[in-house]
Amino acid sequence: MNVSSGTEYHEDRFRRFYAGNFDSLLAYALRRVEHPEDAADIVAEAFLVAWRRRHDLPADAEARLWLYGVARRVLANHQRGGTRRQRLGERLRQQITAAVAADPGTEVPERLAVQAALARLDEMDREVLMLTVWEGLEPREAASVLRVSPATFRTRLSRARARLRGLVGDDLGPPGHVLDALTAPAPKEGR
Repeated sequence: MNVSSGTEYHEDRFRRFYAGNFDSLLAYALRRVEHPEDAADIVAEAFLVAWRRRHDLPADAEARLWLYGVARRVLANHQRGGTRRQRLGERLRQQITAAVAADPGTEVPERLAVQAALARLDEMDREVLMLTVWEGLEPREAASVLRVSPATFRTRLSRARARLRGLVGDDLGPPGHVLDALTAPAPKEGR
């Protein structure tokens, strides 16, 4: 038998194998997954493995059992992947919740007014305020980010706070809102 007729033989055999086993393998997968689209993925992956190994398929009666074994391993991988995706999703939800809770802007009923005022400030004033409040940087750290001296940064911070106060006013509500954080004295730094 020449190479091309050997290849044709394996391809024809695979077509018959596929047609004869597709429905039963799909039913197998559907009974084991929560979502039908997952069953379709499992069947497709199992037949992909079978196609790649078509030259090594066992004899007809054994081939069906072999295919179920392949589908079982594909299903196990799929379920492990689903578990990993769920764990990752949960970790991301926790991180997002923590990040939102840590954002001082989410604690303020008047945050929209503060955000609108921030948007009206020039870019440098906004960046100075956001580096210290939202990013939590010390003035010397923020000065390093902006590549200015700490003294220059503290001057810019004081002016930016005054401009923001001028835009939103002093009476936004009870203590604890963003304006209090923005107008709090800068922490003392060691020299």
